[in-house]
Amino acid sequence: MWTAFSSSPISASWLGGFTVCLSLLVSIGAQNLYVLRQAVQGRHVHACVAWCVLSDAVLIGLGVAGMAQLLDASPALAYYLALGGAVFLFAYGCFAWHRAVFAPQSGMRVAGRAERGLIGVLGALAVITLLNPHVYLDTMVLIGSIGARQDGWLKAVFVLGAASASLLWFVLLATAGRRLQGVFARPAAWRVLDGLTGTMMFALAWWVAGGLEAPVP
Repeated sequence: MWTAFSSSPISASWLGGFTVCLSLLVSIGAQNLYVLRQAVQGRHVHACVAWCVLSDAVLIGLGVAGMAQLLDASPALAYYLALGGAVFLFAYGCFAWHRAVFAPQSGMRVAGRAERGLIGVLGALAVITLLNPHVYLDTMVLIGSIGARQDGWLKAVFVLGAASASLLWFVLLATAGRRLQGVFARPAAWRVLDGLTGTMMFALAWWVAGGLEAPVP
């Protein structure tokens, strides 16, 4: 039955999008750590999951439609997007390390205010998503270039498969965050999470900055 399912063009395109997207999502990244933190705190988790799935679907769709080629054709646009992303990631890493060293109980205090700050939570998540060049590399360049090889309307099936993988992953991540709420009742756990977040942000900022090349006027 599985062989018959995967051999049809529709199911093969869907499975291709699902597999490629899931393999790239399952990693410790800026967006994943932010969603995990919100899930642990119980703050607007459903909205965060919805944003992540929607943004993944849109960016992958744009990549399939040819946005990656547009960025390749506009070095100046790609440069300034990457530069802004590196600055943001570095600043976010500084804030995370500041919490880890000086305010490890900030996450515990915020957990009691789950009804506040929807716009702020989604705004920060949007910035993490859209100013992180690694997100574009995964969705628009890597996944998008693979999906662009599909024939005709099978491109849409590929994007649907990728969106399904994104939905599965972020639902699992949110569920894990809820189950870890007992663990994060201790300040030491927040120190570890914020320290890991800051380290990841600095590493991404270094990686992005190291690849910057000023556009030739």
